[in-house]
Amino acid sequence: MDIFDNQIAAQVAAKLLEIKAIRLQPEKPFTWASGWKSPIYCDNRLSLSYPEVRSFIKENLVKAVQSKFPEVEAIAGVATAGIPQGALIADSLNLPFLYVRSKPKGHGMENMIEGKVTEGQKVVVVEDLISTGGSSLKAVQDLKNAGFEVLGMVAIFTYGFDIANSNFSDANVKLVCLSNYSAMLPQALANDYIDDHTLASLVEWRKDPSSWQGIR
Repeated sequence: MDIFDNQIAAQVAAKLLEIKAIRLQPEKPFTWASGWKSPIYCDNRLSLSYPEVRSFIKENLVKAVQSKFPEVEAIAGVATAGIPQGALIADSLNLPFLYVRSKPKGHGMENMIEGKVTEGQKVVVVEDLISTGGSSLKAVQDLKNAGFEVLGMVAIFTYGFDIANSNFSDANVKLVCLSNYSAMLPQALANDYIDDHTLASLVEWRKDPSSWQGIR
């Protein structure tokens, strides 16, 4: 996994914290579907409601695509949160756009992929958030099964879990993110969202999220 630019990573993290797209509450942890207790909840869809933040994220995702995947011929969003981000990127680059469902539509054509399927077309996949990478890589495989050549993926934010890095490496999929958990922590501290004691707990969560139980 690559971070597109360290300075941009810090700026994106600061903006996501400011609009509360990233929420930190280690004293009252969130519970993920996996059962993990988490001090962080990240909902990048909120950025769509803030034009300045939306534009900043869009412009830098576009730069990431142009820089890392210059041969791109189409953009594919991962349903659902990757759809609006992908559409914004495709529009900026004047490229075809399509999106990948989590499961086939239950009626009509029962499509898994919505949009024109062009075998051999070089596509970049867009996600908003990477946790373990499982659902994101499933979308990649669905695109490959349909005949696309997947160049890689761009995303707004990643927790940077080792399992995600391993999953993307095993799948041989290049991932480029605008920001990550490590870039967010100093921004949260500098802007008084957390103190030094909270920071230590947040660092511990990142090391072993499955056994972390919050601040005691």
